[in-house]
Amino acid sequence: MSEISCVSFFRGLTPADVLYRFFPHKGPAEQMSIGELWVEAEEFAHETGGADGGGYVGAVQADGWTVALEPLGWCAVLEEYYTVFSRGCEMVAISRHDYAEDRFVYAAEGEAITVFDPFWPPRRWGSDPDRLCRAMRGVGLPTEPTDERVSARSRVDPDRLTSSFALAAEITGVPFTRDLWNSPLHVAPVAERP
Repeated sequence: MSEISCVSFFRGLTPADVLYRFFPHKGPAEQMSIGELWVEAEEFAHETGGADGGGYVGAVQADGWTVALEPLGWCAVLEEYYTVFSRGCEMVAISRHDYAEDRFVYAAEGEAITVFDPFWPPRRWGSDPDRLCRAMRGVGLPTEPTDERVSARSRVDPDRLTSSFALAAEITGVPFTRDLWNSPLHVAPVAERP
């Protein structure tokens, strides 16, 4: 992941369904490689000054889930979006944002179940903030502020999100690997509204 990006997983939705949640567009989505998607996002961010993220989302199907990538974006981890995006499905989203806050979101049926900053996992919120605690500990994410692993974490650690992706794989059964992005992605613009 680059210094700003977001990956989200949607159970039981097609790539077209997921793209429509990001932006109700008409017509078929474009197909692009992951490299082409990044180029589009970088051009959009450059043209708009970056305040609206990368402007595009790419999606691919994987084992009953659709995985979406927002290069230079963060929509899926914002409350006004994930409460809409998770209606009628289960959703996991992870963002990296070097200039703001990283975030992990587990939501379903329009409700945030467990949300936390991967830099400080003991501070969780949602309707059931402790639901994932056993799985979190299993992948090395501390769940208590007294846990010595918390003090060992660093905001500049390049691997700080590794455990969050391991947790997402526990929930979804879809590992976040390079192989996931070998297929062409379905790509559409991202809406600038919830």
